[in-house]
Amino acid sequence: MGSQGFNSQKNGQRLGITEPISLGGPSEYDVIKTNELEKFLADAGLYESHEEAISREEVLGRLDQIVKVWVKKVSRARGLNEQLVQEANAKIFTFGSYRLGVHGPGADIDTLCVGPRHAARDEDFFGELKGMLSEMPDVTELHPVPDAHVPVMKFKLNGVSIDLLYAKLSLWVIPEDLDISQDSILQNADEQSVRSLNGCRVTDRILRLVPNIQNFRTTLRCMRFWAKRRGVYSNVAGFLGGINWALLVARICQLYPNALPNMLVSRFFRVYTQWRWPNPVMLCAIEEGSLGLQIWDPRRNHKDKYHLMPIITPAYPSMNSSYNVSSSTLRIMTEEFKRGHDICEAMELNNGSWLELFEPYRFFEAYRNYLQIDIAAENDDDMRNWKGWVESRLRYLILKIERDTFKMLQCHPHPRDFSDNSDPFHCSYFLGLQRKEGVPVNEAKKFDIRLTVDEFKANVGSYSSWKHGMEINVTHIRRRDIPAFVFPGGIRPSRPARVSGEGRRVPETSATSSVDAGSSVDGNVVDTSDDVRKRKREEDEMHAKVTAAKLVINEGPSNKEFSVAGPSVGTVTVTSLLGNSKDTNMSGDVWRQMIQSHVTDQVGTSGVQTELLYQNNADINGPLNSREAEKLAIEKLMSGPYESHQTSPQELEELEELDNNSQNKILGGTAIGNDMESSATKEVASSMTISNTTGASSSLQLNGNLEELEAPELAAPFPMATHATAAAQKKPVIRFSFTSLAKDTGNST
Repeated sequence: MGSQGFNSQKNGQRLGITEPISLGGPSEYDVIKTNELEKFLADAGLYESHEEAISREEVLGRLDQIVKVWVKKVSRARGLNEQLVQEANAKIFTFGSYRLGVHGPGADIDTLCVGPRHAARDEDFFGELKGMLSEMPDVTELHPVPDAHVPVMKFKLNGVSIDLLYAKLSLWVIPEDLDISQDSILQNADEQSVRSLNGCRVTDRILRLVPNIQNFRTTLRCMRFWAKRRGVYSNVAGFLGGINWALLVARICQLYPNALPNMLVSRFFRVYTQWRWPNPVMLCAIEEGSLGLQIWDPRRNHKDKYHLMPIITPAYPSMNSSYNVSSSTLRIMTEEFKRGHDICEAMELNNGSWLELFEPYRFFEAYRNYLQIDIAAENDDDMRNWKGWVESRLRYLILKIERDTFKMLQCHPHPRDFSDNSDPFHCSYFLGLQRKEGVPVNEAKKFDIRLTVDEFKANVGSYSSWKHGMEINVTHIRRRDIPAFVFPGGIRPSRPARVSGEGRRVPETSATSSVDAGSSVDGNVVDTSDDVRKRKREEDEMHAKVTAAKLVINEGPSNKEFSVAGPSVGTVTVTSLLGNSKDTNMSGDVWRQMIQSHVTDQVGTSGVQTELLYQNNADINGPLNSREAEKLAIEKLMSGPYESHQTSPQELEELEELDNNSQNKILGGTAIGNDMESSATKEVASSMTISNTTGASSSLQLNGNLEELEAPELAAPFPMATHATAAAQKKPVIRFSFTSLAKDTGNST
């Protein structure tokens, strides 16, 4: 687990922009739970075998040889003399999860090729090198993406997945001992090279800014696994990607430099549950630099003011690595942080297992209404290109829906796609839909987002590399209509039992499944929307665990034992609950008072006596870092120099720019539009913009007893419908009943 140096410094320098919250070292409980966590992660298959590790090293060595041959070939083609050709060099660096040491079996290796000034990106890297790779029998699935924000070449080498970036430096010769951590390496580099270089520079800087690399790696491996299980691991979907999670974990390691992974995981959830976004997370102070490159600074850069969840990279030029986060995805992640915090608290109280924390999120049981986005192509290459393009646009569909419904209709994107094995050139994406919590039912409006979806399809249809056969359908579906291929083994799980007004489990039968929204059961109106019901159940279980706990305080060689009046079914070490800091010495009375306050905070006063029963006559003089002190320390972290704005016009500006570009491309490219229109006449257009204007749609009355979104069969051309043409078609309005969601019975019929 790595050596424990009880300090907050590394190489004589303080780590982080603030003092640590706690310098406390691990308790015996922390050691035990950390060992359990490491075993859990190993049993989950998160560590690669020794043989696979050797294979990866061999592949990287082979790739390094390939680029060295390539750069000599390019140098000779440029007419350089033979001496310069022999000195010509290119070098491979790794970054991402592999460089951080948290990759799992079969994971991609993020790599960077650094080449000299005469080796161009387009002509040589995506031209000559691509040609060389395509002719090698041990290279498969070659997929260049030159137009990406960070241009990349994807392929498999001897079965190992590689993502290869390219950076062209201003040097004639790339030395073997090149140090890319120096800011001077960015001198005269183009923008794409700077972004490519920063992947490596940020990764290496993170490893230098954490106090204990091994504890950081275990904690990060844990949090990555947790995020994937809970469906919040995806940068392209608007959640967080690998680098974002690494930065968040690294900051916790700085704040608790001597903690083991057990405590680091717990404090991760505690800190980020209390974090007031958009206060930025930073590992070090932002450097201005001497090269004039733009850095993240909301005081000077207009768009930076409106980032919702800024997580700042530590290497120059510092950037916000999480600009993709939207209000919907931030809300979802905040709820998941709260859930993780509650589970860790209960686990400490009852010495529970790690299993509950990693329970997969049941996305297809969480909502009653979904949007299904189906895409198809005619061959593997077209499908790969089309899929990458559509994935990059899905975030805008969420932003458009929130914009057009004034954020009263919220979207939850599933972070991955699903495919039916019977159709290899087809896949589906899903968005969960729900009314914004707290919106009064009497403010409910009917939704018609057909125009919203038409805008999205028009933008997708502007793809410059579109080919015949590339199609997209957007359909509203109900939970019961979710295709079976999204479930493990293609088997739809049985529906969970309902919860009655008295909290009893009620099996679903034909008699109970027909209860209308707003009906009464046992005299109480039932609100059993899945997310609310599950949250209430978890809160009740958590409360029961806390109220039944027996508190044991470990102080030195002796135990001073306290208990809460009522049933006692578990034990917990208060020192691990409240912190392990040795900074403060308190009298017995003060310590007892603080423990009493903590117990009251955990248990509450509703129906439970929280009187503390002292069962040991020995004096209590013990070190304690209180939860209140920790809370104040977390609050202090957020007293930064940057303005916080709760509105997000940056999203609107981004959408306006996107829509304008889309319209320009469409108006100027009728050939693509005609081909696409003729290829998808059977599409179902499902849409929902809030309908509060006069016209055909507004003349329809809201049905207060409408259980779900109605899914009429609509025919619309793909994907070039404009606002004018869509309005002229006078399609039936898809109605979205707030009443039905607020009084959801949880039934699918």
